[in-house]
Amino acid sequence: MYNNYLISNGLFSLRALILLLFMVSMSPLTALAASDEDEVVKVVYHADFADPRRFSAMLTSINNMVTYYNNELIEFDVRIVFVAHGIRFVTDDKLADTPFMTDAALEERRDNLKGRMISLNDVHDVKLELCDITRSQINLPQDQIFEEVESVPSGVVRIAQLQREGFSYIKVE
Repeated sequence: MYNNYLISNGLFSLRALILLLFMVSMSPLTALAASDEDEVVKVVYHADFADPRRFSAMLTSINNMVTYYNNELIEFDVRIVFVAHGIRFVTDDKLADTPFMTDAALEERRDNLKGRMISLNDVHDVKLELCDITRSQINLPQDQIFEEVESVPSGVVRIAQLQREGFSYIKVE
């Protein structure tokens, strides 16, 4: 009876509607804003190829990504995991007598690629991780790997682990 009085006089419905709209409109925005501010964008790039042009394209992609995130004040964690032929990009060694031996195309671009990759690491904290299985199978001493590169026991296991941690997987073709 009392509710009918409030509804019929418009008091209940107007106040309830305003309160309901306020609560509905503010809750998702507040929750969304909080989660966006706390969220870190996580991306892992997989480098298991030999082509220096493809590696150059990957570095350009990463640079574009981190530049965007920096400009938008978005926190990020970007990594490159090097496996198999990707080892060519994390050492100055020619890798003679291995399946990963350097060729003229890589030698021509090596300094440029190395500089860009190290710059991404130094300036934007892009993490560089090399599969230790690849390194040890060709008997390449650890001190022949660029100092910015961290060794991980298995590259593919590392990629799977990062994906379980919420990293998006990107492989440049």
